[in-house]
Amino acid sequence: MEMLEQIAICVENGKGNLASPYPPSMKGQPGVDELVKQALDGNESPDKVLDALVKGMAVIGDKFGQGKAFVPQMLLSAKAMSAGMAHLKPYFSSGEVKRKGTFIIGTVCGDLHDIGKNLVAMTVEGSGWEVIDLGVDVKPEKFVEAITQHPDSVVGLSALLTTTMGNMEVILKSIREKHPDTKVIIGGAPISQDFSNSIGASGYSSNPQGAVELLNRLIA
Repeated sequence: MEMLEQIAICVENGKGNLASPYPPSMKGQPGVDELVKQALDGNESPDKVLDALVKGMAVIGDKFGQGKAFVPQMLLSAKAMSAGMAHLKPYFSSGEVKRKGTFIIGTVCGDLHDIGKNLVAMTVEGSGWEVIDLGVDVKPEKFVEAITQHPDSVVGLSALLTTTMGNMEVILKSIREKHPDTKVIIGGAPISQDFSNSIGASGYSSNPQGAVELLNRLIA
């Protein structure tokens, strides 16, 4: 099997490295860590290696969105993808591989939930974006400050509680006052397209892969 295809399959299946016991059918086989290093050492194009990582995350992301994969599988795939991205970081730093853009993400103030936010952050990074993760319980001024430091970024707001989703509108207003052209997307269990429309967000997604597709459309 061609190495780039194998990298994508390893990401999809959450096979991070040789020592990884998951999935059992791939036990004892090299994972993303070894295969990416081998590909780059063999003078494979860093862009093509990144494309393979993105392809693997897209497949598992689509399965997750369809209810055919679940959070533990997504986390394993994201971790495997991160092992490959670590080898690509020098190429990003040198400018040999270009990032699609910068994505600032955080769970809104009053909300301490981060699993969904982390999944989106890792999936977006795996699709070739630089991700600035502000963590949980993020106040409006912290988002504004991050945008000031990273002009032309896109912002993602996450909330899991109905009691905190209203804070998205507060944060959005603060962002628009200082950075009126910044695109802001939102997501989380209680969020809907109707809510997104009502607060004037740039978009909404119910799953990580959908967030990637939304971001790609916003910068097209």
